[in-house]
Amino acid sequence: MSDSPTGEKLPLRTKWLYGAPSFAGAAVAIPILVHMPKFYSDEVLVPVGWIAMAIAMARALDAITDPVMGWLSDRTRSRFGRRRPWIAVGAPLCAVALVAMFSPPASLTPSEAGAWFAASFALYFFCHTVYEIPYQGLGLELTDSYHERSSLFSWRMAFVVAGTLIASAAPGLLASLGLDPREQMRLVALVYGTALVALYLLLVVKIREPQEHVNRKPNPLVPGIRRALRNRPFRILFVTFVIGSLPAAIPPLLVPFYTFYVIEPPNPDQVLATFLVIYFGTGFLCLPLWLWAAHRFGKLEAWLGSFFVGITAGIGLYFGGKGDVGYVMALHAWAGVAFGAGGILVPAMQADVVDYDELRTGKRREAQFAAFWAIVPKFVAIPGAALPIAALAALGYVPNQPQTPEVQQGIRFIYAIMPAAFALASFFLARLYPISEEVLELIHVGIAEQQRGEDATDPLTGETLAPISARTVDEDMGWFLDYFSSRELARAARGERVLTPVVLKLALSLGATALFGGIAASSVETLSTQPGLAAVLSVVAGGFALTSACFHALRVGKARALEAALPDPGVLEAHLVALRGAA
Repeated sequence: MSDSPTGEKLPLRTKWLYGAPSFAGAAVAIPILVHMPKFYSDEVLVPVGWIAMAIAMARALDAITDPVMGWLSDRTRSRFGRRRPWIAVGAPLCAVALVAMFSPPASLTPSEAGAWFAASFALYFFCHTVYEIPYQGLGLELTDSYHERSSLFSWRMAFVVAGTLIASAAPGLLASLGLDPREQMRLVALVYGTALVALYLLLVVKIREPQEHVNRKPNPLVPGIRRALRNRPFRILFVTFVIGSLPAAIPPLLVPFYTFYVIEPPNPDQVLATFLVIYFGTGFLCLPLWLWAAHRFGKLEAWLGSFFVGITAGIGLYFGGKGDVGYVMALHAWAGVAFGAGGILVPAMQADVVDYDELRTGKRREAQFAAFWAIVPKFVAIPGAALPIAALAALGYVPNQPQTPEVQQGIRFIYAIMPAAFALASFFLARLYPISEEVLELIHVGIAEQQRGEDATDPLTGETLAPISARTVDEDMGWFLDYFSSRELARAARGERVLTPVVLKLALSLGATALFGGIAASSVETLSTQPGLAAVLSVVAGGFALTSACFHALRVGKARALEAALPDPGVLEAHLVALRGAA
């Protein structure tokens, strides 16, 4: 097999050009996630309730925009490819929204500034989706080599860590220059926004998309989602990723609390900064280690090793106490060893999953798969950030005061044990992932056989796969039937109605959207206070329910068509047999 779709090993220049935009992306993320809420509440005087609800609503809408953007990118046909037009449009618009978000006019009243924030924040994340999903899809298709994929994403992760380190140090530097908070945030947005545009446009100009992927026939949205979820390696990797992402917001959120109220050093600000520099710096230095481990032992084995580091570091941090600065410093260095592993190994494994999907479906759907990965961290970040704070409040946490033993114990447990527990669960699930370097080679052989019009063998199931053009069920008919579940198709085969259950599912989804929206609204007593955990979780649940409603709405017309012209019973049965084999 060749090292890339172009028949050549990826040059270092391509890896740099692809990874460099992540430097700006990571740098932008720090002020948005860390500094923006405090800036709007303390300097712009927007009620915190406005901020919390605007963040939750914007992130919930990503449940719709992410998969749609993946579908659009996979279907785009232009002389510039499928990915680059969206990146070229999305990155500059995102930079404009970023500058607007961090430059609210001083003349605005608090309520007007709240509306400004809500609009600019939602616009920022919409434009971020426009370029980020195609960018991820491009990375998944630049090479089909098992090891080159690890190398490509190791370079991207190096730029992520570098951007994070610089963005973490920037606020202190700007404050030392005597700039007021509004000037600081405006300057940050201008510098990072400019870097974002420059690096992404450089990628667009200098990197060409693999032509054999650009010319593939696209697939419908709803059947594409169903087929992605039938991909067993994808399901294993996706669920592992979900479990691992659930506690992702806890360490950055609680490390100040852990440092100030559990370790209690005499100079907590400096110690906290030291912990962060050691953690991220160690992560940066250890990136080559994970690339070497992936080459030496395989991606899965290296990933499992990173879980071990996280589990042991979490257990060790639980036993930290007052004055244990050196002990905790060493543990943050140990935890930092694993920091970049997921950023290198998981995207490389995702690309292998896309190849397996091509063997099964005959389609290249990098962006559609990338959309699934993009949704998860956005959603879990909301409850992941809200739950720890709610738990501390329930334990009796009082800001800027010595904490009770119960609160200190709670901080230790949430900061150290909860991430370790999720890492342990992820470890055991990840072990089921079946694609090794040898299996990937067999997948590539099968793809080549099908492209020549020959039968291929699924290396994971042993099933013989006929070429797409020669399968019992016509390709277009197969995609049409995948608008429906196997249970719905079985109903159709028995002569029962299919439209009724589809409409019922649509109605239930719309009802759930309205219900959770009502709960969120009723939970907000006043926008001058935090809306509470129930309101935030309701917004997230409402976002998922709205996504489900859109999914089923796209199936109503197809259900009518199925009832109007039922396929031949033999075709239905053959499709159902194929579904059982793919489960």
